[in-house]
Amino acid sequence: MTGTFSLPASRTEVVLEEIRRGILTRELVPGQPLVEAELAARLGVSKTPVREALKVLSNSGLVTFSPYKGASVITVDAELAKSVYDVRMVLEPEAVRRTVERRDPELLEDAAEALKEASTAIADKDQAALSLLNRRFHRALYSGCGNPLLVSILDDLKDRAALISVVGWEANPSWKKEWTEHKAVLAAAKKGDADGAAALLREHIGGFLERVLKAIG
Repeated sequence: MTGTFSLPASRTEVVLEEIRRGILTRELVPGQPLVEAELAARLGVSKTPVREALKVLSNSGLVTFSPYKGASVITVDAELAKSVYDVRMVLEPEAVRRTVERRDPELLEDAAEALKEASTAIADKDQAALSLLNRRFHRALYSGCGNPLLVSILDDLKDRAALISVVGWEANPSWKKEWTEHKAVLAAAKKGDADGAAALLREHIGGFLERVLKAIG
Protein backbone atom coordinates (compact mmCIF):
# COMPACT_ATOMS: atom_id res chain seq x y z
CA MET A 1 0.00 0.00 0.00
CA THR A 2 2.46 2.61 -1.17
CA GLY A 3 2.72 5.07 -3.97
CA THR A 4 1.00 8.21 -5.17
CA PHE A 5 -1.79 8.10 -7.71
CA SER A 6 -1.80 10.51 -10.66
CA LEU A 7 -4.99 11.78 -12.24
CA PRO A 8 -7.32 8.96 -11.14
CA ALA A 9 -10.81 8.86 -12.63
CA SER A 10 -12.08 8.79 -9.05
CA ARG A 11 -9.64 9.23 -6.21
CA THR A 12 -12.06 7.64 -3.74
CA GLU A 13 -12.47 4.57 -5.95
CA VAL A 14 -8.72 4.12 -6.25
CA VAL A 15 -8.28 4.42 -2.48
CA LEU A 16 -11.22 2.08 -1.95
CA GLU A 17 -9.72 -0.63 -4.13
CA GLU A 18 -6.30 -0.26 -2.53
CA ILE A 19 -7.67 -0.64 1.00
CA ARG A 20 -9.89 -3.53 -0.09
CA ARG A 21 -6.88 -5.24 -1.63
CA GLY A 22 -4.90 -4.70 1.56
CA ILE A 23 -7.62 -6.35 3.63
CA LEU A 24 -8.16 -9.29 1.28
CA THR A 25 -4.43 -10.00 1.01
CA ARG A 26 -4.06 -9.70 4.82
CA GLU A 27 -1.63 -6.82 4.51
CA LEU A 28 -4.18 -5.14 6.75
CA VAL A 29 -4.92 -7.75 9.39
CA PRO A 30 -8.19 -8.43 11.27
CA GLY A 31 -8.76 -5.96 14.08
CA GLN A 32 -6.12 -3.54 12.79
CA PRO A 33 -7.08 0.11 13.32
CA LEU A 34 -7.55 2.05 10.08
CA VAL A 35 -6.39 5.56 10.89
CA GLU A 36 -7.40 8.05 8.22
CA ALA A 37 -4.27 10.19 8.52
CA GLU A 38 -1.95 7.18 8.31
CA LEU A 39 -3.73 5.68 5.31
CA ALA A 40 -3.82 9.05 3.56
CA ALA A 41 -0.07 9.48 4.03
CA ARG A 42 0.69 5.96 2.77
CA LEU A 43 -1.52 6.39 -0.28
CA GLY A 44 -0.49 9.95 -1.06
CA VAL A 45 -3.99 11.45 -0.82
CA SER A 46 -5.97 13.65 1.54
CA LYS A 47 -8.07 12.22 4.34
CA THR A 48 -11.35 12.87 2.49
CA PRO A 49 -11.17 9.98 -0.04
CA VAL A 50 -9.93 7.69 2.72
CA ARG A 51 -12.89 8.62 4.89
CA GLU A 52 -15.32 7.98 2.02
CA ALA A 53 -13.64 4.68 1.15
CA LEU A 54 -13.90 3.47 4.73
CA LYS A 55 -17.62 4.25 4.74
CA VAL A 56 -18.12 2.14 1.62
CA LEU A 57 -16.07 -0.71 3.07
CA SER A 58 -18.11 -0.55 6.23
CA ASN A 59 -21.27 -1.01 4.20
CA SER A 60 -19.74 -3.94 2.32
CA GLY A 61 -18.65 -5.63 5.54
CA LEU A 62 -14.86 -5.35 5.48
CA VAL A 63 -14.56 -2.51 7.99
CA THR A 64 -16.24 -1.94 11.33
CA PHE A 65 -16.60 1.31 13.26
CA SER A 66 -16.37 1.70 17.03
CA PRO A 67 -17.51 4.88 18.81
CA TYR A 68 -14.25 4.96 20.76
CA LYS A 69 -11.68 3.29 18.49
CA GLY A 70 -12.83 4.42 15.05
CA ALA A 71 -12.48 2.19 11.98
CA SER A 72 -10.78 -1.19 12.00
CA VAL A 73 -10.57 -4.30 9.81
CA ILE A 74 -13.40 -6.67 10.60
CA THR A 75 -12.58 -10.03 12.19
CA VAL A 76 -14.13 -13.15 10.71
CA ASP A 77 -15.75 -15.38 13.33
CA ALA A 78 -18.11 -18.35 13.11
CA GLU A 79 -21.20 -16.19 13.45
CA LEU A 80 -20.22 -13.99 10.50
CA ALA A 81 -19.28 -16.97 8.32
CA LYS A 82 -22.53 -18.77 9.06
CA SER A 83 -24.70 -15.71 8.43
CA VAL A 84 -23.07 -14.86 5.09
CA TYR A 85 -23.03 -18.41 3.82
CA ASP A 86 -26.57 -19.05 5.01
CA VAL A 87 -27.78 -16.28 2.71
CA ARG A 88 -25.62 -17.57 -0.14
CA MET A 89 -26.88 -21.14 0.33
CA VAL A 90 -30.50 -19.95 0.11
CA LEU A 91 -30.22 -17.43 -2.73
CA GLU A 92 -27.23 -18.14 -4.97
CA PRO A 93 -28.15 -21.66 -6.19
CA GLU A 94 -31.62 -20.41 -7.15
CA ALA A 95 -30.09 -17.43 -8.98
CA VAL A 96 -27.77 -19.79 -10.86
CA ARG A 97 -30.66 -22.12 -11.69
CA ARG A 98 -32.52 -19.20 -13.25
CA THR A 99 -29.43 -18.00 -15.12
CA VAL A 100 -28.94 -21.44 -16.67
CA GLU A 101 -32.59 -21.58 -17.68
CA ARG A 102 -32.22 -18.24 -19.47
CA ARG A 103 -29.22 -19.57 -21.44
CA ASP A 104 -26.92 -16.58 -21.81
CA PRO A 105 -23.81 -17.81 -23.68
CA GLU A 106 -21.82 -14.66 -22.88
CA LEU A 107 -22.13 -15.24 -19.13
CA LEU A 108 -21.10 -18.86 -19.47
CA GLU A 109 -18.13 -17.79 -21.56
CA ASP A 110 -17.10 -15.27 -18.90
CA ALA A 111 -17.36 -17.97 -16.23
CA ALA A 112 -15.24 -20.28 -18.37
CA GLU A 113 -12.60 -17.58 -18.88
CA ALA A 114 -12.49 -16.86 -15.14
CA LEU A 115 -12.03 -20.58 -14.50
CA LYS A 116 -9.18 -20.72 -17.01
CA GLU A 117 -7.42 -17.74 -15.45
CA ALA A 118 -7.95 -19.22 -11.98
CA SER A 119 -5.93 -22.26 -13.01
CA THR A 120 -2.95 -19.97 -13.63
CA ALA A 121 -3.52 -18.12 -10.35
CA ILE A 122 -3.53 -21.44 -8.48
CA ALA A 123 -0.25 -22.45 -10.09
CA ASP A 124 1.23 -19.08 -9.13
CA LYS A 125 -0.33 -19.22 -5.64
CA ASP A 126 -1.66 -15.74 -6.31
CA GLN A 127 -4.33 -15.49 -3.61
CA ALA A 128 -5.36 -11.93 -4.45
CA ALA A 129 -5.96 -12.78 -8.11
CA LEU A 130 -7.74 -15.98 -7.17
CA SER A 131 -10.09 -14.11 -4.86
CA LEU A 132 -11.11 -11.77 -7.69
CA LEU A 133 -11.50 -14.62 -10.17
CA ASN A 134 -13.57 -16.61 -7.71
CA ARG A 135 -15.86 -13.61 -7.35
CA ARG A 136 -16.02 -13.17 -11.13
CA PHE A 137 -16.89 -16.85 -11.69
CA HIS A 138 -19.73 -16.86 -9.19
CA ARG A 139 -21.14 -13.56 -10.42
CA ALA A 140 -21.13 -14.70 -14.04
CA LEU A 141 -23.33 -17.61 -13.04
CA TYR A 142 -25.86 -15.70 -10.97
CA SER A 143 -26.00 -12.30 -12.66
CA GLY A 144 -28.21 -13.53 -15.51
CA CYS A 145 -31.03 -14.67 -13.24
CA GLY A 146 -33.36 -11.94 -14.45
CA ASN A 147 -33.95 -10.40 -11.02
CA PRO A 148 -31.85 -7.25 -10.42
CA LEU A 149 -32.71 -7.19 -6.71
CA LEU A 150 -31.48 -10.76 -6.25
CA VAL A 151 -28.25 -9.88 -8.06
CA SER A 152 -27.83 -6.78 -5.87
CA ILE A 153 -28.28 -8.78 -2.66
CA LEU A 154 -25.66 -11.32 -3.73
CA ASP A 155 -23.31 -8.53 -4.89
CA ASP A 156 -23.59 -6.94 -1.45
CA LEU A 157 -22.16 -10.15 0.07
CA LYS A 158 -19.15 -10.36 -2.22
CA ASP A 159 -16.63 -8.58 0.03
CA ARG A 160 -17.66 -10.54 3.11
CA ALA A 161 -17.57 -13.79 1.16
CA ALA A 162 -14.11 -12.94 -0.22
CA LEU A 163 -12.74 -12.25 3.26
CA ILE A 164 -14.21 -15.48 4.60
CA SER A 165 -12.59 -17.30 1.68
CA VAL A 166 -9.22 -15.82 2.59
CA VAL A 167 -9.59 -17.12 6.16
CA GLY A 168 -10.44 -20.58 4.87
CA TRP A 169 -7.57 -20.63 2.39
CA GLU A 170 -5.04 -19.63 5.05
CA ALA A 171 -5.88 -22.72 7.09
CA ASN A 172 -6.59 -25.04 4.18
CA PRO A 173 -5.56 -23.88 0.69
CA SER A 174 -8.22 -25.97 -1.06
CA TRP A 175 -7.99 -24.03 -4.32
CA LYS A 176 -7.68 -27.09 -6.57
CA LYS A 177 -10.71 -28.75 -4.98
CA GLU A 178 -12.79 -25.62 -5.48
CA TRP A 179 -11.56 -25.26 -9.06
CA THR A 180 -12.74 -28.81 -9.76
CA GLU A 181 -16.11 -28.05 -8.15
CA HIS A 182 -16.44 -24.88 -10.22
CA LYS A 183 -15.66 -26.89 -13.34
CA ALA A 184 -18.48 -29.33 -12.52
CA VAL A 185 -20.96 -26.48 -11.94
CA LEU A 186 -20.00 -24.87 -15.24
CA ALA A 187 -20.29 -28.19 -17.10
CA ALA A 188 -23.83 -28.64 -15.79
CA ALA A 189 -24.69 -25.07 -16.76
CA LYS A 190 -23.35 -25.54 -20.28
CA LYS A 191 -25.51 -28.64 -20.66
CA GLY A 192 -28.55 -26.62 -19.64
CA ASP A 193 -28.97 -28.67 -16.45
CA ALA A 194 -30.30 -25.87 -14.26
CA ASP A 195 -31.24 -28.07 -11.30
CA GLY A 196 -27.94 -29.94 -11.46
CA ALA A 197 -25.89 -26.73 -11.54
CA ALA A 198 -27.84 -25.36 -8.57
CA ALA A 199 -27.36 -28.57 -6.57
CA LEU A 200 -23.63 -28.69 -7.28
CA LEU A 201 -23.25 -25.05 -6.30
CA ARG A 202 -25.14 -25.57 -3.05
CA GLU A 203 -22.84 -28.47 -2.21
CA HIS A 204 -19.79 -26.37 -3.13
CA ILE A 205 -20.81 -23.46 -0.89
CA GLY A 206 -21.76 -25.73 2.00
CA GLY A 207 -18.52 -27.71 1.80
CA PHE A 208 -16.42 -24.58 1.90
CA LEU A 209 -18.34 -23.27 4.91
CA GLU A 210 -17.58 -26.50 6.78
CA ARG A 211 -13.86 -26.04 6.10
CA VAL A 212 -13.96 -22.41 7.22
CA LEU A 213 -15.69 -23.27 10.48
CA LYS A 214 -13.06 -25.91 11.20
CA ALA A 215 -10.34 -23.34 10.49
CA ILE A 216 -11.93 -20.81 12.84
CA GLY A 217 -12.24 -23.47 15.50
